[in-house]
Amino acid sequence: MNISIIGSGYVGLVSGACFAELGNKVICADNDVNKVERLKKGIIPIYEPGLKELISINVKKKRLNFTSSIKDAVAKSEVIFIAVGTPSLPNGEADLTYIENVARRIAENMPGYRLIVEKSTVPVQTGQWVKHTIETYVGKKIKFDVASNPEFLREGQAIADFMRPDRVVIGVESEKAKEILTNLYKPLNAPIVVTDIKSAELIKHASNSFLATKISFANALARICDKVGADVGEVSRGMGMDKRIGKAFLRAGIGYGGSCFPKDLDAFVSISEKIGYDFELLKAVKNINQQQKEFFLGKIKDSLWIIKDKTIAVLGISFKPDTDDIRNAPSVEIIDALVKEGAKIKAYDPQAIPKVKKLFKQIEFCTDSYQACRSSDCLVILTEWDEFKELDLAKIKKLLRRPLVIDGRNIYDPAQMKKMGFSYISIGRKAVTNK
Repeated sequence: MNISIIGSGYVGLVSGACFAELGNKVICADNDVNKVERLKKGIIPIYEPGLKELISINVKKKRLNFTSSIKDAVAKSEVIFIAVGTPSLPNGEADLTYIENVARRIAENMPGYRLIVEKSTVPVQTGQWVKHTIETYVGKKIKFDVASNPEFLREGQAIADFMRPDRVVIGVESEKAKEILTNLYKPLNAPIVVTDIKSAELIKHASNSFLATKISFANALARICDKVGADVGEVSRGMGMDKRIGKAFLRAGIGYGGSCFPKDLDAFVSISEKIGYDFELLKAVKNINQQQKEFFLGKIKDSLWIIKDKTIAVLGISFKPDTDDIRNAPSVEIIDALVKEGAKIKAYDPQAIPKVKKLFKQIEFCTDSYQACRSSDCLVILTEWDEFKELDLAKIKKLLRRPLVIDGRNIYDPAQMKKMGFSYISIGRKAVTNK
């Protein structure tokens, strides 16, 4: 098929590259001329494992192109995905300005039938506004359809999630739209959930909000385990073996972050309030997530006593491993709080440092984990990158002024850390000391 994707951000680039890999001819459009020029040169603005290679392959095969002209993209494509940003407004609502602008531009440039598909995460009822906008500005009697096709891509695993999805959700109003989208996704051999547009829009917000709820439940559970001396890892493992619960998203830590969960949770609460429902459960989920960062900061203060003038090695800044995304990363808030209390931070992250440098001018960025630990008063783990799990801990112990590790991601075994002579503080597990 001939497809265009309006918006060459995270979702747009991954979706465009994967659709091209399935044999479609794809145009990724973006109004950022500099970004488009960089993409044409093979410079990818985000880190996602395998994405650079996938884009390169499909550009060479002439199945994937980039443009700054929405007019050109609309003219050459029967199916148009809207994948622009929907950032949060101060009140938690999603800002749909970009959605409306793109819908209008599509309407003004449609030469014939087009299927316009919401790919961005949007509040329920956005589809009807997209339809209304196109009807207002189309200028002549041209038939079109609007559909919803929410994405469920996890950063760090996005290509695999696209190519091997648990399900594909499409919300449609016509048989023609249903046929086009089911044929488009047929090569994936995945279950396709066909529903109305409003239900499809709700599925995305409901899914992310439920996953955030599981994370906050695990973190609340960790607080209880800390108080009674139980192990949250063992409790979560026992829970997760129940098929009705499942083990995914039950790992305790310093809270969720990224571009999706915080934004989608706020938007869902705002949507509920607009229609007259107070979604108190989700408000509690958000509060627990915020409290978890404060709880972890308390562990650092309790372990060091005085933060001012202490040197703290920080490993991991991206909100999760295998991405350079620091949007709403708990690490950023934790680092900021430590800096404000007078700590000297030596930080290392495999991918996120270029982005973090724009936020913090006063911290030292290191080339590896060992440089960060050298002469530091303690080691703090904020992201569970695999390379941190494989460190030479004996070497780490020698480099630190004091063998103190404060682990916000529970990546080490407390018994082993004690055996090696570390004071080891983690989340929801009994602390061990080298005394």
